[in-house]
Amino acid sequence: MSFSNSDILNVLRTIKHPETGQDIVAMGMVDNIWFEGDKTGFTLSFKKANDPFVESLRKVCVQAIENSFGEKLQIRDNITVKVPEKKAVQQKNTSKALENVKNIIVVASGKGGVGKSTIATNLSVALAKTGAKVGIVDADIFGPSIPLMFNLEEQRPLVRKIDGEDWITPVENYGVKVLSIGFFINQQDALVWRGPMASSALKQLLQQGEWGELDYLIIDSPPGTSDIHLTLVQEMSVTGAIIVSTPQQVATADALKGIRMFTGKSINVPVLGLVENMSWFTPEELPNNKYYLFGKDGCKTLAQNENLPLLGQIPIVQSIREGGDSGNPAALNENTIIGNAFKNLAASVIKVIEERNLNLAPTQKVEIKHK
Repeated sequence: MSFSNSDILNVLRTIKHPETGQDIVAMGMVDNIWFEGDKTGFTLSFKKANDPFVESLRKVCVQAIENSFGEKLQIRDNITVKVPEKKAVQQKNTSKALENVKNIIVVASGKGGVGKSTIATNLSVALAKTGAKVGIVDADIFGPSIPLMFNLEEQRPLVRKIDGEDWITPVENYGVKVLSIGFFINQQDALVWRGPMASSALKQLLQQGEWGELDYLIIDSPPGTSDIHLTLVQEMSVTGAIIVSTPQQVATADALKGIRMFTGKSINVPVLGLVENMSWFTPEELPNNKYYLFGKDGCKTLAQNENLPLLGQIPIVQSIREGGDSGNPAALNENTIIGNAFKNLAASVIKVIEERNLNLAPTQKVEIKHK
């Protein structure tokens, strides 16, 4: 039995766009109808990039054609949706050092010991492996661990004078530009600084770093909520924050405080999503076995409750610890379970950043007004 374009159009004329009340054929939304054996398809074009009825109208079209023609014509997965392109909102930073940095991502945690620096390091490496230009700032002033994790403990950044100004050239490894207070102190010495001294050191790394063009600048922030976090949002326009937690309840309770800090009225930085670290233990020799040492899906539940994406679940694997201690991040090895986990995490982060920049205006730097 043969079908024509008119057969398809007659069915689609019964479908009205909820916003306009007009049928989708009269609106010029249907185009490029095709037939191939018992299959048919067409292009469904929308006028607005952010039309909220895209998916529902596509499903209604499938249902209408199946109800009319049954098994005589297969329509599922054959409707091509077309929407106008939206221009991404570019983040703007007034700091000269950050003016060519497209996205600034703060990696934070409500408490220490959840593997925040490990996540920040491996995320940076995984992003760089996609071909992106990536930098990382070790803002954990009191416990800088990024130099060790990048195998850069013996390195010292160069300080250059450009047009009479001092600029710090980041050290680079694995395709990532790195700056840390750890480059400027003796690793064996305890750093005893008051809050203003720590904030001043962080400002120097941010304002005098010779970052150049970057797609992503990852900020490994201190655990908890502190004046360092306030310094970050005062000094630059932060694209968004990623909260790291383990599944256990004591960790997710503190993670919630971190979410509240960033999304509060005084700071108002979007939280891009959560990363659940130490989700389960998997022995290297038994890759299919999972042992939930810290509970199961605690961070996943928190993400659902807060209506936030769960960007990834990272298992406990011995190679992560070994990679951190030896300065060879696990994300370098894509052909492993943990390498793939960080690769998938990077893909999720890229996706949520793109969505955030399409749908939200740039974050405003926080201004503290003293009465």
